[in-house]
Amino acid sequence: MAETKNTKTFYNTQIPSDWETPEFGNVFSFLKSYSFSREQLTNLPTNDGIRYIHYGDIHATYENEILDFEIEETVPYLIDGLINPESFLKENFPVLQDGDLIIADASEDYKGVCDCIELANIGVEKVLAGLHTFAARTSEKRIAIGYRTYSLKHEQVIRELRRIATGTSVYGVTKTNLSKVKIPLPPLSEQKAIAKVLSTADAAIHTTEKLIAQKELRKKWLMQQLLTGKKRLKGFGGEWKEMQLGEMFAERNDTKFFDLPLLSIGQNGVYPQDESIKKDTSNSDKSKYKRICPGDIGYNTMRMWQGRSALSDLEGIVSPAYTVVTPKKNTDSLYFSYLFKTPKLTNLFWRNSQGLVDDTLNCKFKDFSIVKVILPPTKEEQTAIAQVLQAADKEISLLKAKAEKLREQKKGMMQVLLTGKIRLNQDLRINRMKEAIPNHLNH
Repeated sequence: MAETKNTKTFYNTQIPSDWETPEFGNVFSFLKSYSFSREQLTNLPTNDGIRYIHYGDIHATYENEILDFEIEETVPYLIDGLINPESFLKENFPVLQDGDLIIADASEDYKGVCDCIELANIGVEKVLAGLHTFAARTSEKRIAIGYRTYSLKHEQVIRELRRIATGTSVYGVTKTNLSKVKIPLPPLSEQKAIAKVLSTADAAIHTTEKLIAQKELRKKWLMQQLLTGKKRLKGFGGEWKEMQLGEMFAERNDTKFFDLPLLSIGQNGVYPQDESIKKDTSNSDKSKYKRICPGDIGYNTMRMWQGRSALSDLEGIVSPAYTVVTPKKNTDSLYFSYLFKTPKLTNLFWRNSQGLVDDTLNCKFKDFSIVKVILPPTKEEQTAIAQVLQAADKEISLLKAKAEKLREQKKGMMQVLLTGKIRLNQDLRINRMKEAIPNHLNH
């Protein structure tokens, strides 16, 4: 491993002098893709067993550059009968194989122009490239398997793809224009070393995401058991009792608190409006905006049945579109913040909301207050249950932060490896690389 000394020009930057810069069309050949609609797909295995990858999957579903069929379960199937299996024998339908690229030829923003994935571990399944995609294939003598998708990930290649994209609301790149884009290619041994490092990073990310999924399932199970009384925590007994929410909460209707900060209520919490990614659409006249305090629960009056509620740990004001409820002495609001997200409660809120259709339903406090719930006999048990669920949430949050850090580390590796700022040998030791890259990035 070493830093680059001898360089040459590649678009508006420098790359190692021994890297090739062929045009994409000189190393990749295009394969046919097929335009089936979402209605013609299913997530269930079909008799034909034909997998189908749509441009929307590349943009939104598959985060990693390598789509590994051994671990990815979300690749949809074509519904039976759309393609005659005998057609494959006649080679009318080129089946994709390990190392092939699927490239999105359209995007609603420049960021997604020519997003691509490389296929891995397909096995015996048949895979087709779908609507608004290009499929491309090359030889292992030119580009190593596991590195091919990264040939389009160099920052200057991305800039060039965005430059040649055409359109207004949707941006696209033609095969002809993509064919002329130059790509930087390290020697084959270095490609393999880079692919090995980045695949190790992908494996760490996948392991963490799998653990997150397991912890989320465990939390769901805990909610189903603890919030219904099917399972009791040690030290608690007695019969659960039916109560109306009006016995547990009062409505807070404090207004004209002009000195308090404006807050937003999202599905996962209450936070300052200036930290929101959404545009501030609040009125200049905030005389009717409602005060919310730590321990209060705010909910969207028209969307409570969709679980749009959150516990606040801040004091501020929120839009009149929200109802604010404050807990009484016998109420642990953290417990209820979990309870209000359960399917049973959201259904009860829907049934008690007033309106002709879902878009006009309102669950005002008078409707909220008459909803009946089965509760633990003491506030102490509410608190104990809430603490168990809160601990599960914290565990999930830590794992999500770890996954995000791993993704950032991989991004940092890509910045130095795909540009040639750091060179690798084929006999690279992976654990040395993992230590060296972050140190390089910190300088």
